[in-house]
Amino acid sequence: MTSSDRLYQPGDIILSADEIARVVARLGREITADYDGKNPVLVNLLKGGVVFLADLIRQLPIPHQIDFLSVSSYENGTNSSGSVRIVEDLSTNIAGRNVLIVEDVLDTGRTLAYILNMLEIRSPGSLEVCALLRKKSPKQAGIRVKYVGKEIPDVFVVGYGLDFNEKFRNLPYIAKFVTPE
Repeated sequence: MTSSDRLYQPGDIILSADEIARVVARLGREITADYDGKNPVLVNLLKGGVVFLADLIRQLPIPHQIDFLSVSSYENGTNSSGSVRIVEDLSTNIAGRNVLIVEDVLDTGRTLAYILNMLEIRSPGSLEVCALLRKKSPKQAGIRVKYVGKEIPDVFVVGYGLDFNEKFRNLPYIAKFVTPE
């Protein structure tokens, strides 16, 4: 860790590890009830959502498939660049399938709106969103999220897979990210 890295630290805890476990278990029950007998494809947005996905699929006793999209909209900072870049596309044909996007945090919604439009063109049977976190923000792009784990303040967060410049993903909790003044 460089001396400049030490200036950046996780701040107040937004969700403890126990709270996260309870939220994920609840989401698992809701998804199981809605998708029983439907063999959904859970599409995870890498990299931030991988820890959430790993915990969520362990809460799903129903048959399901997983796939990944790697997208980028942050340019080494805490604000979205507004430009979405697909780094790696799905390997699954989703035509006619029940697709559930598994998202770590819904911020502005621009990235998710882009992905929803891109996937809708592929003619899924259904297309829904599960977000672990949804920021209370007036700037969201009007995205309808069927499953929401927890509403959080409009702050940048790290931990539980969420990062700042690839740091802090390993924290077992989610915390507000503190930048030096």
